[in-house]
Amino acid sequence: MSPIVIGILIAICTVVILASGIPIALGLGMVAISFLVVFDGFGALDILADTMFSGIAEFSLVSIPMFIVMGAAVASSPAGKDLYEALDRWLYRIPGGLLMSNIGACAIFAALSGSSPATCAAIGKMGIPEMRKRGYPDGLATGSVAAGGTLGILIPPSVTMIVYGIATETSIGRLFIAGLLPGLMLAGLFVLWSLFRAWQKGYNFDVSGVGYTLKQKLEVMPRVLPFLAIIIGVLFVLYGGVATPSEAAGVGALFVLILVAVIYKVWQPKKIWAIINSSMKESVMIMMIIAASALFAYTLSSLYVTQTIAQSIASMDVNRWVLMAVINVFLLVAGFFLPPVAVIVMAAPILLPIIEVVGFDPYWFAVIFTINMEIGLITPPVGLNLYVINGIVPDIPLQTVLKGAFPYVICMVVAIIILCIFPEIATWLPTAMMGEAI
Repeated sequence: MSPIVIGILIAICTVVILASGIPIALGLGMVAISFLVVFDGFGALDILADTMFSGIAEFSLVSIPMFIVMGAAVASSPAGKDLYEALDRWLYRIPGGLLMSNIGACAIFAALSGSSPATCAAIGKMGIPEMRKRGYPDGLATGSVAAGGTLGILIPPSVTMIVYGIATETSIGRLFIAGLLPGLMLAGLFVLWSLFRAWQKGYNFDVSGVGYTLKQKLEVMPRVLPFLAIIIGVLFVLYGGVATPSEAAGVGALFVLILVAVIYKVWQPKKIWAIINSSMKESVMIMMIIAASALFAYTLSSLYVTQTIAQSIASMDVNRWVLMAVINVFLLVAGFFLPPVAVIVMAAPILLPIIEVVGFDPYWFAVIFTINMEIGLITPPVGLNLYVINGIVPDIPLQTVLKGAFPYVICMVVAIIILCIFPEIATWLPTAMMGEAI
């Protein structure tokens, strides 16, 4: 049986098994083991433990649970509420300031927490009711928060980018900084669409009944600025070469735990244990997916599926932009059904050599890859952010949330097109700060 046929069978089996709702790590492991046994015999299982362990025996992976602890600590506190209130109080006079506050708060909180669902929950609980109270359409209120929550996997520090860096053996610090300007650009596109849609629906941005004194504007800042300082500090030590991602994540997690204890009195052992417990569950889930994906990748390589696909694509006599369009469609479809981490560890090691052969920048491609994963977070059938928003405001039908989020999918597609035309948006800042990639 040819490697291409084997690859097709593996793809079909993987989709069927994962569509059944089985945990991703278990599903990938089952497919990998089954095909190894069928084609290489039971002797192939001798490498099972070593292969899975080697998949997670990376020092850089230590940064993942540390960033997750940092995010869980922020999510367990009223930091999201304070962040939203601070932005709203300063921007309320600007036409559409509330929309900017929602998306801006999502972007900053997502960078702090690294979790799209946590961002949707934290900002949505405050932002959506306030937008509805001021007359914004339900679809716009829910869609803007659902889309804003996706920014966390692009704007640094990002757990998704860490996984990508480990899977492709690229610089995590450079990946972080490559996502900064595209993330801000995407947030800007979200704001522009939100303002246009509100104006189109006849919303007049009247804030005559809203007002804040200077004292009210300033009183919330001491609770917000320390968290922003941590983000800046983590990025500074990474880009300045002061610390590794694991060291920066560890220090960042410690300072965030101290801040939530001092500012929000989250110091009781029960609350601290809840933070550690939720972080441990999410970290183990991600590690298991990475370990199972390592076994899955080994199976593909052992059966010469990866090599054959890479050679076939690289030898295609097509324009490299046609090839990029095909890859984008593949990533888009994969993101509909799988979470970002699973898609990255399965597909990135296969796609990156192809991307480099045809002359694309690997860090630019990481940004394109991540935006495709963002789209999957607000599109069914997985679309986790949509269900989180629907849980916050159950009186708004899921169909309305979906319709409200769809235009932001178009914004993401536009962002990909802009990055294809102007790749310097992703590549200029890393080069300026860290020099040419080796």
